[in-house]
Amino acid sequence: MRETPTVQPAPQITAEHRELLDQILDKWSLQVLDHLCEQPLRFNGLRRAIPVVTQKSLTATLRRLERNGMVDRVVVSTRPLAVEYRISTLGRTLQDLVDALLVWSTETMPQVERARERFDELA
Repeated sequence: MRETPTVQPAPQITAEHRELLDQILDKWSLQVLDHLCEQPLRFNGLRRAIPVVTQKSLTATLRRLERNGMVDRVVVSTRPLAVEYRISTLGRTLQDLVDALLVWSTETMPQVERARERFDELA
């Protein structure tokens, strides 16, 4: 007799999921992760790469990403000592997902803009 495949329940979005996704998919985190996937950068290198981010926002973003294991903060033995931020092994697992979101948003932006225009006309 054939076994009936066990259907796994769909994952539920919990408070922990929402918190993590909020922290790694926010406005600045996506840009920081995108740049760090290309190369390690020091704080001021990130500031130059993302000129619209404030120092306070970038500091908070890097701390959040480091706390969640997405970014490594490495002290470089130079004179004077320097700190470099690198994408972690865990953070690198996001690269394909982030790239897919960017491709999706680029491809669907015309449809989104039309939907927004229709909505605004009716509002």
